[in-house]
Amino acid sequence: MDLTTTYMGLTLKNPIVPSSSPISHTVEGIKRAEDAGAAAIVMYSLFEEQITMEEIQLDHGLSYFTEAFAEALDFFPDMGAYNIGPDSYFELIRRAKEATDIPIIGSLNGITDSGWTTYARNIEQAGADALELNVYYIPTSPQMTGREVEQLYLDILTEIRATVAIPVAMKLNPFFSAPVYTANQMAEAGADALVLFNRFYQPDLDVEELHVVPQLTLSHPYELHLPLRWVAIMYGRVQADLAITTGVHNAIDVLKCMMAGAKVSMMASELLRSGVGTIRRILDDLLLWMEEREYESIQQMQGSLSQQHAANPDKFERAIYRKVLSSWSDDPAGQNFQFG
Repeated sequence: MDLTTTYMGLTLKNPIVPSSSPISHTVEGIKRAEDAGAAAIVMYSLFEEQITMEEIQLDHGLSYFTEAFAEALDFFPDMGAYNIGPDSYFELIRRAKEATDIPIIGSLNGITDSGWTTYARNIEQAGADALELNVYYIPTSPQMTGREVEQLYLDILTEIRATVAIPVAMKLNPFFSAPVYTANQMAEAGADALVLFNRFYQPDLDVEELHVVPQLTLSHPYELHLPLRWVAIMYGRVQADLAITTGVHNAIDVLKCMMAGAKVSMMASELLRSGVGTIRRILDDLLLWMEEREYESIQQMQGSLSQQHAANPDKFERAIYRKVLSSWSDDPAGQNFQFG
């Protein structure tokens, strides 16, 4: 059985790709993921705030005494031309490329296009096979329109796309008002792939201490339903590869992703919870399932349960909606309920 798939022009030995997480903080972690069967890996994110902070700190150090005497102004080059960057991140990519045979996908996380081209180029020059853009932005201004939010994504993508030659993936959030339209806009702007969806971590409130409590929670299998649905809708309608992330925990989840139309299934929470060896167990279960049902390849099933196979896609969505609402029929007291 053939588990190979293609993603952003890269041929992968199987569809399982660890997403951005602490697993990629070290070459050893990346190597363990490869040994367990990972087909590629997304590096942990280089954050815009991290870049900005390093620039501010270095600027302070370089300019602190510049007005002390005239000659001091000539000691250092102008900040606009001075190459500042988290070299350790680029070095890790270089070392990972030397130590492994799987594609390495760099990751940039931010909300503006200012200064990003340099770091995208550095990631490419370090040897990354592709780049994932993670725009983690929550619009809170009452004056900001949905179109302006979409344009923010497009501006960043367009700027990066014009800078690097390696494939670029855009990680989307699930809150766009017209996801398929937005996805097509991204594809037309040069996105080689779309990753669905970014997780927006929700803080809690401490009512005794009166402050916001940040919470990091690992994903649950039920979270797969949202990206699964939208990938199934986008498959065949968006000219970009599709990847599912969030909620992928076992072989059945991977199969669902493939049948919806994804090229790869990205996972992190289950690997952090159970270890990267989980990848090997998932691959074994995947092969067993395919053998029992006489599937010959992953590509054979990709998109087989996408919406494009429905005779009337719009009515198909309405039919599912009605069926879900009527699926609960009995309450604990034995009375019948029907929602909607």
